[in-house]
Amino acid sequence: MNLSDRALLVQLSISTWTATKLDKEISAETNARKGVKKNSGRYHKDLLPMCDLLEDINTKASTIRNKFYENTLPWGVKGTQILPTTNYLAFMTDFRKDRAEYETLVNRFIPEYPQLVIGAQQFLGEAYKASDYPSGHEIAKKFRMDMAVFPVPTNDFRCEIASDELGRIRADVERRVEDAGKQAMLEVWQRLYDRVAKMSEKLNDPSSIFRDTLVENAREICAILPRLNFMDDPNLETMRQEVEAKLTGFHPDTLRHDLDVRRQAATDATDIINKMKAFMGDTAE
Repeated sequence: MNLSDRALLVQLSISTWTATKLDKEISAETNARKGVKKNSGRYHKDLLPMCDLLEDINTKASTIRNKFYENTLPWGVKGTQILPTTNYLAFMTDFRKDRAEYETLVNRFIPEYPQLVIGAQQFLGEAYKASDYPSGHEIAKKFRMDMAVFPVPTNDFRCEIASDELGRIRADVERRVEDAGKQAMLEVWQRLYDRVAKMSEKLNDPSSIFRDTLVENAREICAILPRLNFMDDPNLETMRQEVEAKLTGFHPDTLRHDLDVRRQAATDATDIINKMKAFMGDTAE
């Protein structure tokens, strides 16, 4: 079973303008006035205070990054993730929608930027410096988003390499790809384990207060897991179904106020955790 037949590699690239700037002069003045030793304190300016347009852009970018990591698995190279082909269509459809919304927000911000810079002078007073701000032409270049998609490497080499060396390279690539696949599947197990472990911890403590997200997070992982289980691990699917059947059907308020339901759910969560540990071995944390 080749990983290359079941997954792709993806890289998300997002650049935004944070509109923050280290002011060395104010930092030095403040340090001197307070008797702080050099470089022990720093003053960072918000270049566009109270700017909802820019905050919306950065919030959207953060949401897209979070979705990227929720829908993909680690490959072992920073910035590169595994995207199971079973999750490709749903993920990319959602990403394209989010990217269009991100671009809409940017397109609202850019025409307002010159006026926002003028308004910033009123907030920053003597701390305002025109040189801190990109020009109207440059500001648009600060916002970029792209998703690069690549195939998982195979042993199909098309370059001139001595046969013995080529054999070593192929073996090494195959080993690395196999290891990456195993690590990615361990990540899927761990994500489910973490949600159930948190439920077990909270529900087994009658005095523990928990948010609605305790149940919602379990529902979300159960919903996405079939698309992340790219190796069709039957044990993982069995555990997912058990979590879905025994833990995700409750309203959080029911678990808070019905002690009998809470005790049973706590018992079920602990039982599922123990079963998962048997499959995960020492990797369960």
